[in-house]
Amino acid sequence: MKLTISRKMLMSYLAMAAIAIIASVYAIYSLQNLNELAYTIIDQDFFVTDISKNMVDTLVAQEAAEKKYLILKDQSIAELFWSRSEEFNNSLKNSIKINIPGISATLSRLLILHNRYDELFRQEMELIQDNRVEEAVKLSETESQKTIEEIATSLREIRMKAEENIDTRMNLIKMRGIQASRMTITLTVISLLVGLALALIITYTISKPLKELEKATGLIAEGQFDYNLNINRKDEIGSLAEAFGFMTERLKVLETLLLDASPLTGLPGNLAIEKEIERRFTKKKQFSLCHVDLDNFKPFADKYGYAWGSEVIKEVGNILISHVPMTENGGDFVGHVGGDDFIIISDPGKTDQMCQKIVDEFDRRIVRFYSEKDRQKGFIIGKDRQGNQQRFPLITVTIAIVTDDGTHYQGPLEMAQKAAELKEYAKTLPGSNYVKQENVEKVS
Repeated sequence: MKLTISRKMLMSYLAMAAIAIIASVYAIYSLQNLNELAYTIIDQDFFVTDISKNMVDTLVAQEAAEKKYLILKDQSIAELFWSRSEEFNNSLKNSIKINIPGISATLSRLLILHNRYDELFRQEMELIQDNRVEEAVKLSETESQKTIEEIATSLREIRMKAEENIDTRMNLIKMRGIQASRMTITLTVISLLVGLALALIITYTISKPLKELEKATGLIAEGQFDYNLNINRKDEIGSLAEAFGFMTERLKVLETLLLDASPLTGLPGNLAIEKEIERRFTKKKQFSLCHVDLDNFKPFADKYGYAWGSEVIKEVGNILISHVPMTENGGDFVGHVGGDDFIIISDPGKTDQMCQKIVDEFDRRIVRFYSEKDRQKGFIIGKDRQGNQQRFPLITVTIAIVTDDGTHYQGPLEMAQKAAELKEYAKTLPGSNYVKQENVEKVS
């Protein structure tokens, strides 16, 4: 067959069309893979991260109910324990049904551990009913506490596995994005030899967004979450870009909370505290800011050492967590400013009862951190800031309560400063106590 100019043009066009079709098919296939990876991160890995956090919160609430039952022996508290237990089991069973690779074995182990914890609580209830309180307390402090720690460890393993999956898939997205970009560019160069106009279209519609996604993947993998991925499309590339944006915001929030949290108590730090106060200001609803501080802590740490002092700080965090019902939907909030300073944000109507319980519980627990000799004396001998030896009472706790609805104070810093000033006044009062701003103003 004679190769005429028209036939050559036709063959060239067919070759150009074939290359264009191959390039398009490959690009779409690559984009679908990237899209699936992104949705896997959102629908699976973030789900695991969120549900593990919720399960930790439920476990903390369940443990708090257990401890309260041992003290109060109230059946309603036992019912609260079983309610939290059912909530934990439902979350666990839903996770098992999803059959997420890499954590199924850990989830099955969690189910066994949690059933063991429930059984131990039943034994504690039976001991309480038989008036064998000491045995119930001992069982709680040994077997139950050990089981709780194993459950918490398993939940941390699940969260770490989910975070590891996120990193792995992010690197896979980056690698596949690079591969897809290189292949598309190669096919585009070949297309340029056949037809420059069509090659420009392919470069504009496929190569450019792929390069943008590749760049965004690299920057996000390096921790630069503020990069603006400016892709507004209604196709798979647009869906992937939207998924990237959502994923970036989630990663940014998770990293911020992780860096801000106190490494000693695990409670939210200054950034989270400030944001929570700002959020309350925006709602224009009254709330109480409670500044919790320890008195005579430095002489204690000087005598017993920083490690034992850290145990006191962690104990304070545990007391606050057990007496402040924290939720994610505008309920109470507990934060750790640093050192022996904590913040509670709560409803004004319940701060009196809550703070009184915290004060009483602290006074009950703190004596365990002193030697028998110091407990009997009721004080320790230490040096003040000028280096002079003197007596220091046992550690006490002071809580300063400031209430506002966002109209009296200019912002979180001013409200926190007022709470700090009130705390300094409260520290002049003897023993553990809490002081409300309005009560001080009435006296003045």
